[in-house]
Amino acid sequence: MEKIARRFPQVFVAIYTGSLGEVANIRQFGFWLLNRSAFEDVPLQKPNEAGILLTIDPESKAAGMVFGYLLDPFLEEADTFECLSRAHAYWLEGRYADGILRVLAHLDGILCKRSRQARKDPEYFERKVLPPAQVGDLLRRIREGHRASPQDETTGVAP
Repeated sequence: MEKIARRFPQVFVAIYTGSLGEVANIRQFGFWLLNRSAFEDVPLQKPNEAGILLTIDPESKAAGMVFGYLLDPFLEEADTFECLSRAHAYWLEGRYADGILRVLAHLDGILCKRSRQARKDPEYFERKVLPPAQVGDLLRRIREGHRASPQDETTGVAP
């Protein structure tokens, strides 16, 4: 994860492992978690829309990978399938750390390849949709536990 963070400072990768119980769709859960989580070790300058989340349920032997919409021009569903496929055999044997390393190595390779392609043909990768306004403010509030920050208290603006 650190290697990806160094190469692509605008992106972050997170991993969730745990039993999902009755969750019918691990992919939907991953989208919900990526969109609603406040990642404590991720700076506010990196919105969740620039995140990649790997979700693993060891009990049901299920895994999914989702990415924020800011990565839509650079990643495709086939890419996430390829990444997960690299780990499949390891996870079936219960070797989750080895599988995660395979996923991250393949993801790093895909991101490097797309980065080179974007430098050669930037128009192909341009984002057509602007991010929602005040995303950083929303994330700041979530991460602060919905407490008013000193700035909000001085201006009288409610969070």
